[in-house]
Amino acid sequence: MKNLKTIAIALFVAAAGISVNAQTKKIDVKASTIKWVGKKVTGEHSGTVNFKEGAVVFKGKKLTGGSFTVDMTSLTATDLTGEYQGKLNGHLKADDFFGTDKFPTAKLVFKTIGAKATDIYTVTADLTIKGITKPVTFDITVKGNTATTAFKVDRTKYDIKYGSGNFFEGLGDKTINDDFELTVALKF
Repeated sequence: MKNLKTIAIALFVAAAGISVNAQTKKIDVKASTIKWVGKKVTGEHSGTVNFKEGAVVFKGKKLTGGSFTVDMTSLTATDLTGEYQGKLNGHLKADDFFGTDKFPTAKLVFKTIGAKATDIYTVTADLTIKGITKPVTFDITVKGNTATTAFKVDRTKYDIKYGSGNFFEGLGDKTINDDFELTVALKF
């Protein structure tokens, strides 16, 4: 019986040591940013979308995890103003694109993280948009209480096919690129 208590205490101490080593840091959703760029044959549009919540996980100084929820209803174009901005925002939030009434959030969850260089990690994560989850891979740079990354997402993998030359013929100069670009800056 004494050995059982000793083993139980040892396991408790070991588990406590593991949890002390892993540190979860919530992001500052007001100071963290997501900028997007969508391109088409005749130009491009750019804008922002806001975080709803998120956190990064460290073991010592090493990045070991991350999970983020994006408020898709905050999606807005910043390269337009007035009526044109309203029309584009409405279209991006409609079912043709992100369907924000039905899918108000998107999620990104880190799955694997490998050290690439000092302060730079290669992350493979599950990205969920419109209820569809697909893997994305990107490099992220972590310095102090900030992290930055930029990567492309193929929107057609998330059933966003509007204006895609891969799905519709005869679009001409109305063709919209399948990839959109994201630039993310995290503060935690």
